[in-house]
Amino acid sequence: MPTRQPPELEKKHLENEPADHALGRSRGGFSTKIHLVSDSRGLPIVVDISPGQTHEATVCLGIIDTIRVASPCGRPKKRPVKLAGDKAYTSESIRMGLKKRGIVPVIPSKRNQPRNPSFDKRSYRRRNIMERCIGWMKEYRRIATRYEKLAVHYLGMLKLGMILRYLNL
Repeated sequence: MPTRQPPELEKKHLENEPADHALGRSRGGFSTKIHLVSDSRGLPIVVDISPGQTHEATVCLGIIDTIRVASPCGRPKKRPVKLAGDKAYTSESIRMGLKKRGIVPVIPSKRNQPRNPSFDKRSYRRRNIMERCIGWMKEYRRIATRYEKLAVHYLGMLKLGMILRYLNL
């Protein structure tokens, strides 16, 4: 017979659980969005989840602020030099937020926006590294098909997938 946790531990565990369990409707149906930041080698650094209908622009800068990469000496590195994103990240608030943080945005403009003459096509081509990182994480069935009811458990599975990615170098 399984043992239950004491009630105070169960309450503390569910404090971080969103009311909607990070589930929501999007074009693809009922889903959860995975927001992932990786380095230039495709190793995941930070992960977060949100309901499917949440726009990337609402989560982007919050995730950037949580980056902490240990360095051999001194304080952890908190800012990437460049950040590549697709057209969903093309809002002016994201561009300005990145520039305030000293990060060069490598984000193409949409058709209805004026072209950015300083857009770095060479760096943008490397964005496929990020797409491959997400694809690698979704090779785990438990991540691709969300079996967990609670968002905190699903986030734990994503972090476990990140650990496995580091171990499979």
